[in-house]
Amino acid sequence: MRSSVEIYDLETGDTKVVLDSPNMLEAPNWARDGAGLIVNGEGRLYRLDLRTAELTQIDTGPLHKLNNDHGPSPDGAFMAVSDKVETGKACIYVLPAAGGTPTRITQNVPSWWHAWTPDSANLIYTAVRDETFGIYMIPADGGAERRVIGGPHHYDGPDITPDGQWIWFNSERGDLPSSLWRVRPDGSDPQQMTHGARVDWFPHPSPDGQHVVYLSYPEGTEGHPFGREVELRLIPIEGGEPKTLVRLFGGQGTLNVPCWAPDGRRFVFVRYFRESEAVVATEPSV
Repeated sequence: MRSSVEIYDLETGDTKVVLDSPNMLEAPNWARDGAGLIVNGEGRLYRLDLRTAELTQIDTGPLHKLNNDHGPSPDGAFMAVSDKVETGKACIYVLPAAGGTPTRITQNVPSWWHAWTPDSANLIYTAVRDETFGIYMIPADGGAERRVIGGPHHYDGPDITPDGQWIWFNSERGDLPSSLWRVRPDGSDPQQMTHGARVDWFPHPSPDGQHVVYLSYPEGTEGHPFGREVELRLIPIEGGEPKTLVRLFGGQGTLNVPCWAPDGRRFVFVRYFRESEAVVATEPSV
């Protein structure tokens, strides 16, 4: 499966191909120094140099079944990853940002990392406990986990605003198609932020606190599958009419984790290609 790692520029509306790979790469996010990206591929984690387009494997110790839930801490010191080597189910670990020995954080599984709090003190993640999905928080150095929100529906893709006031997530709360929601970190005041028949996943607030970018599937899609015609959409941080930025072949792996550049003007995503297709940076749809 061919992958194209691409950067979208909000100011120009241009899409730039960073890397055309014959392999399947997933879930890109931005290193805190702004000079490189972090991507997952075949259970390993890599740094992608923006100047040379070279991939360098990050040392994750004994962890070699990493899924696409990973990301650097806001202070640039650490990396959170999700791996199932030790437990057989997704478990969250923290290791030095440059690579090194991982420390297990979640004792309960499955747990899928999705975000750091702005002060780098806590991790935010999706988990299943007693066969029920929920959004959880835990200190980044380990300790007791706390459920923020959960229930009989799917709760996934949490990310937090740069002021720490809202956790965004996607859910079928109210027996609706998967929509974007936000909730206070203490679990209060849940609010639905997108409406309609489309199936919305993986909201990511921008570092400047202005926008939220997310992945939108066609009506009737179940879960967040790979290999669909999807859209990358943008809405104001307080909600409003969504704007379609890019239409592409993608889905799972395209925009799973925090994806914004530190400057808040660009974000990174992965486009996939069928065997007969060439990698071409297309003009965005507006």
